[in-house]
Amino acid sequence: MLVFAGVGGASSWTSASASAPASARAAIVQAAPAPVSEVVAPGVGYRAFTVPTSHGSARVHVLTVDLDRRRVHGGLLFAGGVAAREKVSVMAARQGAVAAVNGDFFDIEESQHPGVQPTGATSGPAVRAGRALKAAVPDGQRFGWSLPQGGSTGDVFGVGTDGRARAGRLTLQGHIRTAAHGTLPLRGLNQYALPVGSVGLFTPSWGATSRARAVCGTDENRAAPCTQDAYEVMVRHGIVRSTSSTPGSGQIPADSVVLLGREAGAKALRALTLGTAVRVDYHLASSSRTPFTFALGAHPIVEHGRPFPGLDTVVAEPRSAVGAARGGHVMRLLSTDGREGTSSGLTVSELAGLLATLGCDTGAYLDGGGSATLATRDRAGHLVVRNALDHGEERAVSNGIAVYSR
Repeated sequence: MLVFAGVGGASSWTSASASAPASARAAIVQAAPAPVSEVVAPGVGYRAFTVPTSHGSARVHVLTVDLDRRRVHGGLLFAGGVAAREKVSVMAARQGAVAAVNGDFFDIEESQHPGVQPTGATSGPAVRAGRALKAAVPDGQRFGWSLPQGGSTGDVFGVGTDGRARAGRLTLQGHIRTAAHGTLPLRGLNQYALPVGSVGLFTPSWGATSRARAVCGTDENRAAPCTQDAYEVMVRHGIVRSTSSTPGSGQIPADSVVLLGREAGAKALRALTLGTAVRVDYHLASSSRTPFTFALGAHPIVEHGRPFPGLDTVVAEPRSAVGAARGGHVMRLLSTDGREGTSSGLTVSELAGLLATLGCDTGAYLDGGGSATLATRDRAGHLVVRNALDHGEERAVSNGIAVYSR
């Protein structure tokens, strides 16, 4: 457990653990690296400090982004395809960001499905430049940390068109319309897992990775076998141009989309013969009235300035998180050092307490472990990773939050 005596620098933080003797706590503090505070760019500040905990010290790295500053804004860190991965520092440098943190949990391995390629796609929704990029997989198909009570893979964090950071929830709403066969509900958008019995849409933004993973597992069990009842339709310029009884792979042409169905969805798609005219419409419905300019999957752990009850207090890991302070006018990005060295990481409960102490009205948990990465520009203008990485190597991830200051 952590007790925070104030919202200032590292000197205001103390451990509340009775299990650690005072001499041990003092040794941790004395051995800890000195606090660091820098201006990365106008409106973007970086701090690093050490937090004593009951399980050892944790080195924390925090970016503070003033969204009220002119020409300061956030965006989605993007690897070039939904089913693609790249290092945070590489993506940030390519996109001209001054800072970035890793994002949502993603499909990193498929040991339960021999022969099926892991896609690298994230579990939650994503919005890029105001446009729906992907929707959420079924809750039971999610990778990573178990969802809290009431949580959903549709939970997101992002910045709205009003320029304020916020948490929310995005739900896919869409239809497939044909003159001869009526209307079908669309229940997937660039997802590595489709709901049982559904039809999903894959756009050129998916990338070249195989779509076979999308028909594996069930809504409740990610490890369940892949269905043998699947059907795929390629639609070009609104006309069915090809069909297949197995999910395909390769880059989808810019003028085309792919409809992939499983079970009842496959049966419905078999009625769409070559030459059938098809119209697809979709959007991500938001729990907020204000649309997102960008958003990505993130799981709430702080609301109204208070940590959620019942968060894990035992397992300490490298963590990344994002929060909104001052009513969303300030965004904070956070990551810790990896498991090696003097840093022990944080429990989810400690992470939530940290966000609350940093003045966050809302806060959400991002992917952690070997994915936890925070990078900023250094004084020479190069993108450098600030936190000590798990196993000392930067992992390629699917997305993240980029910070721009022009």
